[in-house]
Amino acid sequence: MAKANPARICPVAAFQRMISGKYKLRIVWDLKDGPRRYGEIRSGLLRGTEGSAEITPRVLSRELKALTASGLIDRKDFGEVPPKVEYRLTRKGKSFVPVVAAIRDWGDRHLSEAVSLVDAAE
Repeated sequence: MAKANPARICPVAAFQRMISGKYKLRIVWDLKDGPRRYGEIRSGLLRGTEGSAEITPRVLSRELKALTASGLIDRKDFGEVPPKVEYRLTRKGKSFVPVVAAIRDWGDRHLSEAVSLVDAAE
């Protein structure tokens, strides 16, 4: 039996850590259409989320910093007062969009069935 190389991290586990968090996939999905400012990202996250509480600025900032640290997005500070900052996908982030699209397509196919079953049971 071959021993696992301890220096090699499981790519699935590394990927899971990179995208963990409630909003990261949705932020990447919203940035696929081009750069967005903080407020645009925040309002985009609130779209289509029935019954969910608003995202706090602290949580959104943490998610944006984590995505920047992982190399999926880039933060451009214009150095203006009041502050103007834009976020955009990096090349790595753009390569991730088809993965998010596949997750979205899977959800459309399989989770709509689950919602229909819940609605029928009520």
